[in-house]
Amino acid sequence: MTQEQKLTVGLGFTGSFCTFAKIKEVTAQLASQKIRIVPVYSFHVQNMDTRFGTAEEFRKDIEMITGEKGLCTIQEAEPIGPSGYLDALIIAPCTGNTMAKLCAGITDSPVLMAAKAHLRNEKPLILSISTNDALGINFKNIGMLMNMKHVYFVPFGQDNYEKKTNSMIAHTDLIGETLKAALQGKQLQPVIMGPQPEMGNAGRLQDGAVKSD
Repeated sequence: MTQEQKLTVGLGFTGSFCTFAKIKEVTAQLASQKIRIVPVYSFHVQNMDTRFGTAEEFRKDIEMITGEKGLCTIQEAEPIGPSGYLDALIIAPCTGNTMAKLCAGITDSPVLMAAKAHLRNEKPLILSISTNDALGINFKNIGMLMNMKHVYFVPFGQDNYEKKTNSMIAHTDLIGETLKAALQGKQLQPVIMGPQPEMGNAGRLQDGAVKSD
């Protein structure tokens, strides 16, 4: 790809609502690099209002940043496969529910369909995880996805090892670097990291943070 050609990156949003503020910052950073961003919204992201904001507000903010309305239905996401127009697909945040369904080949949301359709083109799928059960029921799913071709992880670590011992979250500030490495067929290292320094042992997610699909 020459410098004149613009990357087209899908950005799938699933329901770890407590991370949305950081994800909007990352979206803006990617857009500032002249990357065309195609948003893909899970059904929960489209419809659920939480204490972190309303669904409508979030989608309006993303549309303002990207200049794209995005994909909101399974039917809209499916053509990603035959058209092959994405250079990479990032799921950020990627919930435990999303990881479990990816492992099982379930495509019951626009984001999951986008992931399945995109992988058929053998291009990078990048996961920025955010789940309270990463070291519990979803531990095996992380392992399975780590071993899957064309799947890459944004480096992640425990966000509150004292109060939520199974919870892990990606270092979202490394999404850009992970994308760059994945486009070269490489996993950014190290994959497992400690809590982000500014949050320390208190963790980055509030107790009771909402996570769904």
